[in-house]
Amino acid sequence: MRSSTVPTCVTLLATLAAGTLTGCSGPHPGKPSTGSSAGSSGRPSAGSSPGERWQPRPGVAWQWQLDGKADPTAANVPVYDIDGFENSAADVARLHRDGRKVICYVNVGAWEDFRPDRGDFPRALLGASNGWEGERWLDIRQLSALRPVMERRFDMCRDKGFDAVEPDLVEGYGNHTGFPLTADDQLAYNRMIAEIAHDRGLSVGLKNDLPQIPRLLPDFDFAVNEECAQYGECAELTPFIKAGKAVFHVEYEVPTSSFCPESRKLKLSSMLKKRELGVWRRAC
Repeated sequence: MRSSTVPTCVTLLATLAAGTLTGCSGPHPGKPSTGSSAGSSGRPSAGSSPGERWQPRPGVAWQWQLDGKADPTAANVPVYDIDGFENSAADVARLHRDGRKVICYVNVGAWEDFRPDRGDFPRALLGASNGWEGERWLDIRQLSALRPVMERRFDMCRDKGFDAVEPDLVEGYGNHTGFPLTADDQLAYNRMIAEIAHDRGLSVGLKNDLPQIPRLLPDFDFAVNEECAQYGECAELTPFIKAGKAVFHVEYEVPTSSFCPESRKLKLSSMLKKRELGVWRRAC
């Protein structure tokens, strides 16, 4: 999650104490560092098959940059995850020329007053603040009202040439949204989001929402997780790995010496980032 991280994590921690939910959502700058996974040609390999929907495999290295336009020189890795609105088709094409796959970050769980399509959301669907200025939770129960808005957003990702989508805030049911959301409401919404992506030939990742992994695993092509090591939850992501699906994982507070040994054992695609989600990264 780009800038709504800390309050969401606080909410989730409170929920964790009640034994309801696991995982948090969040966005870091500084000196870029390089990663691994270059092919025999010297260029990174994302491990995709021509003519098929991209399926990232466990252990593939990645870069996550949501702060501004993507810097293609920041990391020599085969996967970039970048903001769908802030990057153009030319930015995506530039990454593709280097042999990279590109993931489109889109917030699907909260309204943002700084997005160009902010007027497309019916006001009745806007709930409580998620803790950050200009952002409010969405009433995800209203599938028919939200579907066309999300379809247009995913059309944007497809038309810009992205290979996949990272839909953020897909665990509103564990937060104080202003709506009486249930786990079943979230399942229905998350499956709709996955269907919208697949209908456009895009792969789609499950962002956090660890408790629903067993039921959502067939619908999603990879996972994106924040801070599973800090909260002792990384083993809960193993169903994705066993299914041959990548788990893109970041930590913000825990040093690499603490989480990388387990990450390697579990075959997670792990790195340390700063919460601003700039170019700086330190991979396992």
